[in-house]
Amino acid sequence: MGRVASFHLSRWPGAAAALSRLALDRRALARVPGLEFWRLLGTGRGSATAPGADLRRTALFAVWSDESACREFCASHPLALEWQAADEHWRTMLRSRGGHGTWRGLAVPDVLERGADSGPLAVVTRAHVRAVAWRPFGRAGRPVDQSLRGADGLLAVVGIGEAPRGRLGTFSLWRSLDDAVAWASHAAPHREAVRRTRAERWYGEEMFARFEPYASTGSWDGRDPLR
Repeated sequence: MGRVASFHLSRWPGAAAALSRLALDRRALARVPGLEFWRLLGTGRGSATAPGADLRRTALFAVWSDESACREFCASHPLALEWQAADEHWRTMLRSRGGHGTWRGLAVPDVLERGADSGPLAVVTRAHVRAVAWRPFGRAGRPVDQSLRGADGLLAVVGIGEAPRGRLGTFSLWRSLDDAVAWASHAAPHREAVRRTRAERWYGEEMFARFEPYASTGSWDGRDPLR
């Protein structure tokens, strides 16, 4: 059994509770058995992916040595049990369906167990935006966000970010790979943003990764988008 990833999304009673999780949960995560890579994340407002923050919500992206390590953590670790007791919590497990780039030096799509090539799709985009590109990136992100949220086949999306400023991304769920490719290929704001990203070198590091979301539990905005 190879490495798998997981994505966790939690909503807390208020901003103070969420910010304390971002500050204090890091020490406990560093000691979790089988947790090989993790990023504790803030999130955007609602389903918006343009720059902005929901101060009541946190997220975690994690890479595990194998599926059993993830399941043991979720079933018994005090940290996971606290997340599951939040106002709302949703989790999915992920296997790779390809991609490119790195996240803090790790080529995530390359290290995970391979998933099925059909069925629902999860996509993680992540970039370290150069300081000189913050303004053009922010302006370009708004029309992309509007186009994305109206995309056919999009099941759910959330903006994600980590400290320090400029380390931004998205986590999205799609009905199929064809739906995701159709939007990326035909949405003019997205095509223009990709062109400018390359031409103007907006990113210091970037990753685009596709995953099979093969298990899920809990609710995200009142429902499980994969069910």
